[in-house]
Amino acid sequence: MKGYSNELYILAFDHRGTLTKGLLGVEGRQPTVDEASRVSSMKDIIFDGFIEAKNSGISGGDPAILVDETFGLQVQQKAKEMGIKYAAPVEKSGQKVFDFEYGDAFGEKIIEVDADFIKILVRWNPNDDIETREVQGKRIKILSDWIEENERKFLLEFLVPATDEQLESVDGDQSRYDSEIRPKLAVQVVEEMREKGADPDIWKIEGLDTKEDCEKVALSIKDGGREDVIAVVLGRGANDEKVNQWLRAGSSVNGYKGFAIGRSIFWNSLKGWHEDQKSREEAVSEIAESYLSFISVYQNGS
Repeated sequence: MKGYSNELYILAFDHRGTLTKGLLGVEGRQPTVDEASRVSSMKDIIFDGFIEAKNSGISGGDPAILVDETFGLQVQQKAKEMGIKYAAPVEKSGQKVFDFEYGDAFGEKIIEVDADFIKILVRWNPNDDIETREVQGKRIKILSDWIEENERKFLLEFLVPATDEQLESVDGDQSRYDSEIRPKLAVQVVEEMREKGADPDIWKIEGLDTKEDCEKVALSIKDGGREDVIAVVLGRGANDEKVNQWLRAGSSVNGYKGFAIGRSIFWNSLKGWHEDQKSREEAVSEIAESYLSFISVYQNGS
């Protein structure tokens, strides 16, 4: 059965290049052993924040994490031991065109990692060139078919980066693009991806400002006998006020069931710890509080 029955509250920290570049300043090369260890320590801090929040009591949905194997293998293993649901990415980090992290061996890696959800991130704009959309569509279909055959759950995250022309049409204002143009494009992206064979259980979708926009996306993902397929709101590193607006917009829409938020929860805390402005314990507690706060907003948003 395609879809997922419960609300999902995913703390997403499968970030790889975002952390090595954004916090460590590593760019254009592989991180050193010490740098990689530092990022792994960050993953442990985020996970400990998740555990602190979970231990305080979360009802009404499934708390879960999204974490990579590259820097977070130890977290994946702990989650499995503790019976915590987790998603794992199979895409190469930071690519403009979606490709598999492990090439043709992606299936063996999925079986080895044995996550509850298989996740990919795809950048897709209906105004992208046809060749790019064809290449990405074929790769997504290969994965989607494999997941179907192997009875796994598929979490598909997409971003809709503005083209130059689209941004120019709103005088270069990203917030106007997000509110005026991106909602329609999101529906188009869902339709295009599904036409090319994408068939996820969960769509991880950039926040939309209004309930009406969320309803249009929900109708699109459920079309064609996919009534149990759900959408979760992603945070995209936005500030709390904006993320809360997105959560409230989705929370009362049939088809939206939770969120998958990362940087908006952990970034400032990790930065403070990394720069010796905060203790590890402070960072862990802040992450726990932020995660619980977003759950509260989502649950009480309608």
